[in-house]
Formats: sequence, C-alpha cells, structure tokens
Amino acid sequence: MEGKGVQFPIHLDLPVDQSSKKGVQEASSFKQSIESVLGADNVVIDIQMLSTEEMDSIGYLARVFLKETGETVAWNIFEVSSMFEIAERGQVFLTDDQVARLNQELQTQGFTEEIINDKEPKFVVGEIVEMVAHPDSDHLNICQVAVGNDKTVQIVAGAPNARVGLKTIVALPGAMMPKGNLIFPGELRGEKSFGMMCSPRELALPNAPQKRGIIELSDDQVVGTPFDPAKHWTA
Repeated sequence: MEGKGVQFPIHLDLPVDQSSKKGVQEASSFKQSIESVLGADNVVIDIQMLSTEEMDSIGYLARVFLKETGETVAWNIFEVSSMFEIAERGQVFLTDDQVARLNQELQTQGFTEEIINDKEPKFVVGEIVEMVAHPDSDHLNICQVAVGNDKTVQIVAGAPNARVGLKTIVALPGAMMPKGNLIFPGELRGEKSFGMMCSPRELALPNAPQKRGIIELSDDQVVGTPFDPAKHWTA
C-alpha cells in the first residue's frame, strides 16, 4: 500500500531495555495495542532489544517530518512522565506550563521549532452546507461543512444519511477517537478531506445503534459548539 509520499506499513522502532521484564512486557502490550487499533497493514512497531548501556545512549526526542518539504508533522517524546505528572489516560491536554517545559527540552536538544498549545475544540457541531457526489465513487460524497463562524471544511464521507442542512458532530484534524484513532487531513480517491462526521458508534456513545449513519442533531444546535455527550446525545 502506498500513500502520497508514504509507503505502508510504516515501521516504528521501539527501544526497550532487555534486562527489564516489566519494560519488555509493556513494550509488547504497546505493540499489540497500536497494531490492533491502527492495523498492522498501516503501522508496525519493531521492538528493539537493547542493553542497559545502549538504552542510556539513546535520545528521547525525535522530530517527524515530511521528506519532500521538511515540514514538521509530529514530535515523539519518550519518558514525558519524568518531566511532569500525567494523571489522565487517553488523549491528554497539556497546560501552557507543560508545553513550555517541552519547548525547553526541544531547545536543549538543538531544535529551533516550538510546540504550540492548541486549545481549540476538536469535536464540534457542524452543518452540511453543500454536498456533491464524488466523481470516482458510487457511495462517497464531497461535503462542505460549516464548523464555526466563517469556517467551512471539506469532508469526504460515505454516510447514507448525509444531506444538506443536516447538523452533526464533526471530528476535526487533531481529534483522537475513543479507539485511539487520530484524525488528520487526508485524501479519499483524490479529494481532500479535513475531518470526519461522526456516528454514535464511532464516538462510543451509550446505546449507540450498530449501523452506519452520522449523528443527526436538532436544527437549533449552534454550529461550532464543542461536543457535549450529555447535551448532544440521547439514546
């Protein structure tokens, strides 16, 4: 499988101290979880068994960038819990002080870029304002979705109940789904897509119907409002 400038599966090295039984077990569990959620056809975690001396010589910070442009798309920072306490599980939202601490580490390692603390909500009420059939698909549609004041994004979707005027919940780039999937800009059959319109099942909502179809909200819901399960979902 090949994407634009990327060949799948992507292989990621995970160094682990071979003398640490707990570390090896945690690495194996991490490998199983990531490959199960993202699919081994997409991402493969290669566990590298190293000696304690070799582990001590490894840096804990890596920059992920696009080869063609040099644009930074992610940072891998290991042992973050040694810098500050992280009590949450799943997607973690950092404080400004914590981000400043990470930027200090970037400078120490010789990087000139900075991490920006993006506090914008990633799950919001959206409204389909325009929809046309995908020219290269018999089930996909290219939707223009309003997600805020003067902000519209293009989303390619195959939901059978998608229609102009429908209000639903949109996961924007940077959102992490309950199963760990990260939403990012992409393409579907040559058409750019900047998010995902969500079904109740994808959001792991209680008593979610086990069928295809995005959430249908009432007309009085305000576009751009952050998603609130208690407010936006009744089973």
